[in-house]
Amino acid sequence: MNKPDYKKIANDARIRVLEMIYKAQTSHIGSNYSCIDLLAVIFEKADLNKDKVVLSKGWAAASLYYFLKEKGRITETDLESYCQPDSKFIGLAEPIIPDIPAAGGSMGFGLPFGAGFALAKKTKKEEGKIFVVMSDGEMQIGTTWESAMIAAHHKLDNLLVFVDCNGLQAMGNVGEILKVEPLAEKWKAFGWNVCEIDGHDFDEIEKITGNPVSGKPTAVIARTVKGKGVSFMEGENLYHYKAPSEQEYQAALNELKING
Repeated sequence: MNKPDYKKIANDARIRVLEMIYKAQTSHIGSNYSCIDLLAVIFEKADLNKDKVVLSKGWAAASLYYFLKEKGRITETDLESYCQPDSKFIGLAEPIIPDIPAAGGSMGFGLPFGAGFALAKKTKKEEGKIFVVMSDGEMQIGTTWESAMIAAHHKLDNLLVFVDCNGLQAMGNVGEILKVEPLAEKWKAFGWNVCEIDGHDFDEIEKITGNPVSGKPTAVIARTVKGKGVSFMEGENLYHYKAPSEQEYQAALNELKING
């Protein structure tokens, strides 16, 4: 079986997400771009008939919808309706279809859901993994660590959490708002298997998705760049809330097409 062309998959996703966000004049393109490489691999590796993908950082909903469309779980018409009047496909992940099992967007919800789903699978002796994608800002939330204790206590080795560590949150630098580092040591102290990876290295991402540790949930500290893929957006927190202008849209689209 040929290995997926993750670079192309992710670049195509960035182009489509750019188009969606520009058309709707909505926000969070920087947050989408920091986790697209993670989602590209997760959605290639996950079996959506038995696995669940929980997007805790639900403001990256445009990327979630794109990958669900690519997997045939929603339609192109659904995708076209993103943030349009009366559409159910809004800018935050909501459980509007079975493949979006939990709401995301209010920080700290994703891991409680993920731990519950993983425990339910364990209890029922069902196959499948629970993938949770979180933001580093969510490391400041109490429910994150309460759920981390529960997951370790129940030895939920079917739970795999990716922390999208781009270093920025809505109001600024994560470390300046509330220090969360050293993250790896924190997760280890809660009894988790922990690894740190380059969140844009497809080989590293793919390797960790296939290597759970028996008896422990796994936390992946994925070091990423907010706005990854478009040079003038990279590391710029302006694009947390700013919608691209027509000039920015064309410049970003041209860069992505060249790099693709």
